[in-house]
Amino acid sequence: MAEGKIIVLSIPDMSCAHCVKTINSSLSALAGVEDINIDLQEKKVQLRYYPDQISEQQIEAALDDAGYTVAS
Repeated sequence: MAEGKIIVLSIPDMSCAHCVKTINSSLSALAGVEDINIDLQEKKVQLRYYPDQISEQQIEAALDDAGYTVAS
């Protein structure tokens, strides 16, 4: 298996525990994503993913589908 890549995404619309739960559920459902750490106060999500299984664009699209836009 390829080595995992760690990214940190800024989610400015994340504001409560429900947001954290929704984001965690959305990301957990994706093949190739693991070690999800969500910092509500900083509005950041750190995760490890495997580029041979999923792309960063697919991760951002899943968050967008859940209602959370990733800030660039």
